[in-house]
Amino acid sequence: MADVRPLPSPGHMGVDYEERVDFDRLRSYRLGRAKAALESSGCGAFLLFDFYNIRYTTQTWIGGALGDKMTRYALLTRTADDPWLWDFGSAVRHHQLYSNWLPDENCRPGMLGMRGAVAPSAGLMESAVREIKGLLEDAGLADSPIGMDIVEPPFLFEMQKQGLKVVDCQQLMLDAREIKSSDEIMLLNQAAAMVDGVYQDIVEVLKPGIRANEMVGLGSKRLYEMGSDQVEAINAISGERCNPHPHNFTDRIIRPGDQAFFDIIHSFNGYRTCYYRTFSVGSATQSQHDAYTRAREWMDASINMIRPGVGTDQVAAVWPKATEFGFENELAAFGLQFGHGLGLGLHERPIISRLNSMTESIELKEGMVFALETYCPASDGFSAARIEEEVVVTARGPQILTKFPAQELFVANKY
Repeated sequence: MADVRPLPSPGHMGVDYEERVDFDRLRSYRLGRAKAALESSGCGAFLLFDFYNIRYTTQTWIGGALGDKMTRYALLTRTADDPWLWDFGSAVRHHQLYSNWLPDENCRPGMLGMRGAVAPSAGLMESAVREIKGLLEDAGLADSPIGMDIVEPPFLFEMQKQGLKVVDCQQLMLDAREIKSSDEIMLLNQAAAMVDGVYQDIVEVLKPGIRANEMVGLGSKRLYEMGSDQVEAINAISGERCNPHPHNFTDRIIRPGDQAFFDIIHSFNGYRTCYYRTFSVGSATQSQHDAYTRAREWMDASINMIRPGVGTDQVAAVWPKATEFGFENELAAFGLQFGHGLGLGLHERPIISRLNSMTESIELKEGMVFALETYCPASDGFSAARIEEEVVVTARGPQILTKFPAQELFVANKY
């Protein structure tokens, strides 16, 4: 019987002596999945504004500062091999020079208003829709429904004014993105390996006197040094701020005996992490140990459920009900006992929780990658444990991408 080898995280460089990420293969896979979603939809085209969907179909990216302003958009049609991309200013010339999988004529400048900063009355949306409609008319698709993922209301109104029928395609694009290729999994694993290293840096400096925002700065610096292309967030929560979980960091000073947890969210070549770890500073109380043990038990119970064919309702069922850990209902506790898909986006399919999975379960499939999160408040009333593991669904069961030790409460710089 062959050995079961770990999923590879071979490094950032392409080399001639072993196979690593094949970006041509990655681009072909993603565009192929998007085209298959379009073919199954009954739509003539997809018009995409979600910047993860744009990257998935066009293989281009210009960063969050401009990428999330609803100015970039892409058109994928049934009749053309390649998508059209409208992008911000000089990024278009850059794509024409360096993104050579797209025909030059398919890369066009676009500007719609930057979330309303330029009013719709300026006519930018009207001319953009006219251009899109012209392409659809040339392809014989203007009378077919046009799928859109997310949209500003004035743009939707302009589409309707010019006689185009708009339907939702976000569900179809999320379905397309849910099964990860070997190249995607390798990039997700590499992103997790970078966070493994950051946690080693964190536990070495997690001592009384350091501030939470300093820890965020340290983690961000190390991630960018290791090749991260975006540090989206680092939650640094400690002491009395652990319970209830505030989901944001401050300048709080770390103190002796604090329980502290961190969530590191970044991307490598677009592929994201969501990776919590909990530590105690110098020493830990029995209450803190007990909370961590329960959070770990809930985590292990959910990991043990992960295999193809299992429903997300079955996974969510092994987690405690909201009322069992201090919340009035599942909506109030959402995000604490939680699972979410990982890929180009932070929250992809499947979303696993008692809030939604019990009424609309999704079957787990080989190639899904998601994060599982548990949270347990401590009996002292203010400490809490937070654990997160990133999981790949394989035919052999779950494979874990997140490697920093988490089976027991880690006491940093023990006295």
